[in-house]
Amino acid sequence: MCDSARLSRRSVLALAVAAPVAAAAPARASGPVLGGDRLGSDAVQAGSTAALPGRLTARSWLVADQDSGEVLAAYRAHRRLPPASTLKMLFADTVLDRFPPGSRHTVTAADLAGIPAGSSLVGIQAGSTYTVGQLWQGVFLRSGNDAVHVLAHMNGGVARTVAEMRAKARELQALDTHVVSPDGFDHPGQLSSAYDLTLFARHGLRDPGFRAYCRTRTADFPAGGGKTFQIQNTDRLLGGAWGLRAYPGLIGVKNGYTSHAGNTFTGAATRAGRTLLVTVMHPADSADAVYEEAAALLDWGFAHGASARAVGTLVEPVSAGQGAEPAPRRGTADAGTVASPGPSAGRLVEGAGTAVALLAGGAWVLRRRVVRRPAKGRHRE
Repeated sequence: MCDSARLSRRSVLALAVAAPVAAAAPARASGPVLGGDRLGSDAVQAGSTAALPGRLTARSWLVADQDSGEVLAAYRAHRRLPPASTLKMLFADTVLDRFPPGSRHTVTAADLAGIPAGSSLVGIQAGSTYTVGQLWQGVFLRSGNDAVHVLAHMNGGVARTVAEMRAKARELQALDTHVVSPDGFDHPGQLSSAYDLTLFARHGLRDPGFRAYCRTRTADFPAGGGKTFQIQNTDRLLGGAWGLRAYPGLIGVKNGYTSHAGNTFTGAATRAGRTLLVTVMHPADSADAVYEEAAALLDWGFAHGASARAVGTLVEPVSAGQGAEPAPRRGTADAGTVASPGPSAGRLVEGAGTAVALLAGGAWVLRRRVVRRPAKGRHRE
């Protein structure tokens, strides 16, 4: 190994640029798996001998107990996949408590700049005034990227919000997640996992405001000129739609769809005083499949979960006093996706001195500016 004093600027930058390449390799790293080694398996893990639902096509899924954090069953829980709008749960975990729900904001054209083409929108208009609560209804009910961008600008801008979401993911120990944009739109390197999305939902549901927004079925939204129009929650299990019945006891949480990510869904339901969480990512190419498989897994959990042995656990946030396991294993990126180096890519050059760290950081910032260009995906939810 060369001494840090002998490293040239060119070699340091080469190291920094090489970091994403190393992180993108699909080979699974050695070491313990966050939440338990069984969650790192490519085989279905279940804590009960009772048969799981017969037809599960999702590339990744997980069922867990909200209160205890016990994972009752899972399949490729740490597999890194595009999250679509389910990433908005992390956005809410990060920003929701920054502004009182009754405070008002007059939207400017700058607040709406940079929204990717094809985004889902709630219909926010520049020059109109909205309460913060109405903006969050636009996020949770209609998955409006316009509402996300307005709140992000209120929070100091998209770049600052992305940085804070990355920090929040680390604090929640969601180590499979890399945030590129706050809205969940298709961007190279924007990835999460069933495990991490479930962490986001579990953390959010402890906040009364988050819980109230995600369970709201309809709301009146400003249309300008003192008029309103009704918006409905796009979560088909919450209100029942398109031939699906409302799931008994469902309390949210968030659905998503893009042409690249496919359908994703994290839900929570309460029955007989017990709340279960479920996340389903990328099932068969059917708009209803993500809901059907989520409902089937919830049914299984309520029927057999009480006697099931945990196959893993949802970790608590670092702030709760539970530190990350030593050298936790990150999830494997799905084939065909571009894995991001994530927040810890700089570790490849740690120990090389302050000048080295600054140069590597500069290369990482440059790369962030490149990957944030909107991709050509359609974003419907």
